[in-house]
Amino acid sequence: MSDARRDVGLFRYALIREAADLSLSKAERGLLVRSLAARDHVRPDGTHVRVSRKTLDRWIRLLMAGGFDALVPSDRQIGARTPAVMLDLAVKLKKEQPKRTAAQVVAIMGVSQDCPVPSRRTVQRHFARQGLNTRPDGTPPEAFGRFEAAARNDRWTGDALHGPQIGGAKTYLFAFIDDHSRLLVGYRWGRAEDTVRLEAAFRHGLSSRGVPRSVYVDNGAAYVASPLLRTCAVLGVRLVHSTPRRPEGRGKIERFFRTVRDQFLVEIGLHPPDDLAGMNRLFTGWVETVYNQRTHTETGQTPMARFTNSGVPPAIPSPAAIHEAFLWSEKRRVTKTATVSLLGNIFEVDAVLVGQTVECVFDPFDLTSIEVRYQNRPMGQGIPQKIGRHTHPMARPEPPEPSDTPKTGIDYLTLIADIHQSDLNKLTPPTRYAGLVETTDPDQMPGQLQIPTTNTTNTTNTTDTTDTTNTTTDTTDDESDDS
Repeated sequence: MSDARRDVGLFRYALIREAADLSLSKAERGLLVRSLAARDHVRPDGTHVRVSRKTLDRWIRLLMAGGFDALVPSDRQIGARTPAVMLDLAVKLKKEQPKRTAAQVVAIMGVSQDCPVPSRRTVQRHFARQGLNTRPDGTPPEAFGRFEAAARNDRWTGDALHGPQIGGAKTYLFAFIDDHSRLLVGYRWGRAEDTVRLEAAFRHGLSSRGVPRSVYVDNGAAYVASPLLRTCAVLGVRLVHSTPRRPEGRGKIERFFRTVRDQFLVEIGLHPPDDLAGMNRLFTGWVETVYNQRTHTETGQTPMARFTNSGVPPAIPSPAAIHEAFLWSEKRRVTKTATVSLLGNIFEVDAVLVGQTVECVFDPFDLTSIEVRYQNRPMGQGIPQKIGRHTHPMARPEPPEPSDTPKTGIDYLTLIADIHQSDLNKLTPPTRYAGLVETTDPDQMPGQLQIPTTNTTNTTNTTDTTDTTNTTTDTTDDESDDS
């Protein structure tokens, strides 16, 4: 049996495996089949196809009568529809003049060749496979000079700041800033500059400010790790890495970090918190009460006002969507005994997947359970056979921290954090989008303001960002260097 034929058989099997369950009633099976026939499916070659109900019913009958082998197509010899010499000529014409479109290439071939030429769509697909459709010269665009995104959540810029020692250990700040409004959308202080701490900051921003169209980051290890790539792919976020040693486009986040050093860390040096949780609490209060509420000299608005001035709330992903986006995955080949190995743990999978490469999807903090997927289709849970590791090696929690005796004197940042909490407790429930509510999500930091997705009437801890009075400072000249 050829690999191509087996892939077709697996495609059919993955499509109908639930509908072919003998325990289903006729009505339940019919409902499943109608649902399958109403949507697109991805074939092994990557193309999209819709399968009729009649065909699905026929596949189910074949599976019930003859098992998996009955779903494998017969061995037929099908020659290529488009001669390779014509596709090679199309590529040469495109490379000769990269500005030529597929239609133009087909026109040139039509007048220069005596044989039938491929269609425009065939040439377009071939150019896409060869990577010739991105730009005329095949290179990404370069940005020069000043740049500002046209709307909120068009682009977030992310980076990391090396911070002071808190509780005897070094700290790092992961932060994401909205390019259009200069709002700090996601942030988190941690003990390591790694993927887990980066994901914590990114998740914080997604759950409170919505999903950006693109994220612009550097080439650090945390930003090129596969978990972040998967998160962006699941949420439809375009991940853009800057060119090494060319930091153009990251001026806003760098300018924000300078503000953090000048206005936040200078106070931390005088009154350091006891632990990392205290550091995050103080930083949240400063960001939400001072930075996001202070008029920016470049835009003439506060970051929060500029972020919310459209009056339309951003689309906040559901908890289920965020959970799926932050699962990790690794590819594994199924052994002859229908098992896969993940970091020493052994799981039994569907026997029909023997010899195939599957995707193991899992929570990095719980390796006792995995979901098996084949060509983006769920193939059930892996059955644990041997469990030797419970967490991923990269999923390291924050180490325990000693508590220091607090110092006496005026603690500016604690006062700011207290004012922030007082504002949340005193103000009445918001009547418009600019109002924010304090999150109760255990994954978020205490006191973090979160944009509500629906109108609430019983919320008690709320604040209206457009009416919030800046109690600490007037308009200042910061964030002016956005190059």
